[in-house]
Amino acid sequence: MNHLYPIFLKVHELNVLLIGGGNVGTEKLSFLLKSSPEAQVTVVAKEFNADFMELATGKDSVTLIEDAYHEKYLGGKHIVIAATDDKKVNLQIRNEAKERFILVNVADTPELCDFYLGGIVTKGNLKIAISTNGKSPTTAKRLRQLLEEVLPEEIDDLLENLHSYRETLKGDFEYKVKAMNELTEGLVGKK
Repeated sequence: MNHLYPIFLKVHELNVLLIGGGNVGTEKLSFLLKSSPEAQVTVVAKEFNADFMELATGKDSVTLIEDAYHEKYLGGKHIVIAATDDKKVNLQIRNEAKERFILVNVADTPELCDFYLGGIVTKGNLKIAISTNGKSPTTAKRLRQLLEEVLPEEIDDLLENLHSYRETLKGDFEYKVKAMNELTEGLVGKK
């Protein structure tokens, strides 16, 4: 059973700590910046590989600190992503983050995660997150690719038009929900 509760975080308004500058760290930073280009990320690593540096260079919202992990780096952070190649250090990061009530993701270790970084489809204002509860990231990737293909580029124009219409509606919440439901019921074709 999947007990995950999906939320969309404004990571450009939160302080994210990423520990690790290798291949996994590069993947995690890429995921964050693709979804939220202004994500506020501090990265701590003993060294950063070339792909990581290429991704981080010129990003004002990304701060690089060349150092080994130390708990002092948890100060003022809302989210921590442990992406080192040392399981012992990753566990230490997780435990010290949990002591401070900071949400933590330990790369490739679902049982130590408070949250997962799933597949994301973005078409303008529409964003769809996909999770397999940590069971199969490859399936989430394939579903993301499928949705990217089948969702039309014009979906953002539709969302803007619906938003404009919604702004013109007078009445209470219940009335607005009913009006929007009637207007959008044709979006999902029934067979």
